[in-house]
Amino acid sequence: MKLLCLSNGHGEDAIAIQIAQALRRHPQAPEIAALPIVGTGHAYQAADIPIIGPVKAMPSGGFIYMDSRQLWQDVQGGLLGLTLAQIRVARRWAKSGGHILAVGDVVPLAIAAFSGATYGFVGTAKSEYYIRDDRGQLLKSRRGEGWSGSVYLPWERWLMGRSLCRAVYPRDGLTTTILKRSKIPAHNLGNPMMDGLVVPRYTQSAIPEEKRPLTVLLLPGSRSPEAEGNWHTLLTAAQELCRNPPTKAPLLFLAALAPGLDPAPFATALTTWGWQSGPLPTPKLITDPMAQSFRRGDHALVMTQQDYAACLNGADLAIAMAGTATEQFVGLGKPAIALPGTGPQFTPQFAEAQTRLLGVSVTLLKQPQDVPKICQSLLGNPDTLQIIAENGDRRMGQPGAAARIADHLLTVL
Repeated sequence: MKLLCLSNGHGEDAIAIQIAQALRRHPQAPEIAALPIVGTGHAYQAADIPIIGPVKAMPSGGFIYMDSRQLWQDVQGGLLGLTLAQIRVARRWAKSGGHILAVGDVVPLAIAAFSGATYGFVGTAKSEYYIRDDRGQLLKSRRGEGWSGSVYLPWERWLMGRSLCRAVYPRDGLTTTILKRSKIPAHNLGNPMMDGLVVPRYTQSAIPEEKRPLTVLLLPGSRSPEAEGNWHTLLTAAQELCRNPPTKAPLLFLAALAPGLDPAPFATALTTWGWQSGPLPTPKLITDPMAQSFRRGDHALVMTQQDYAACLNGADLAIAMAGTATEQFVGLGKPAIALPGTGPQFTPQFAEAQTRLLGVSVTLLKQPQDVPKICQSLLGNPDTLQIIAENGDRRMGQPGAAARIADHLLTVL
């Protein structure tokens, strides 16, 4: 058996790789190749998955759906020719007897559907939670988007319902239920975004409760120069928390920076905001030897580009200006406060849509000055925190989805 992974984005590449790695551990492991529709596929190369067709980094970085000007820039950069070449590669793969796993949105789904191969689809871009409440009822403000009975449009459901499509793996149970109404072979096996986040539990049991730091995760996003701009907004929020801490305990800020970002501007900004370099706080939650630590009075901030999972697991709450990272944090059952930026990704529109996707787990604020008040409210309400924990599991699912999807793929392809 041969399987080609089609994906259109960095997050989608990561999900496809997780499923591919689970397939490789299977006794009947298929031959696996990749064709990233967006970007150059560095993650595939790092995972030793061969790329079999042309790839190219486009000016938009994959965010063309947010700005028509960026779409035009991509067209000028050769998007149409690249897409046609990738379609030809997919069709040759099908003629050789190979199967396809499409991960992302309608673009890889359509390429898979018209390749002539049998295929599966992992839908990462859409969820019924964008237009429905927890009971599955259509939101009044979203009736226009739900005109066809689903967040997926009729032609998208047609692509998922073709006989060559053997399985669809939506991102949550509600979306699975709605798709099944259209006779689509949808299966609720979880969201691979929650895989790989488990780390040894960080214990603070030896610290008296009144001295245990309140740990706040700062998520500026992964794309430069947007992340650097978001960082100043997050530091404003951190400053407000230092001035008006929600508890008597000191604050520990964890800054999870994407590996592709240059940490220098972030460290420089910290110095500008009055943070001074210092030793890592103890006990050490972050083990990254390259982590940078800063102090401001009794409060500490640790910036890391390696201990991402430890940051997500160790934090009590997050102040977020990110997409995937916010979803993963919420999936761990924790509250997030979102502050919209200027984009191109984390715009007010994106942030508002994210609150619909993630529900009660995310509080959207307009100003960083409002963060202390919301933190105080969240931390002082155990019932709300329990609802948030349950909501995270419902919206994002349990870990292990990649292995479950891999096992199911082998039975249907």
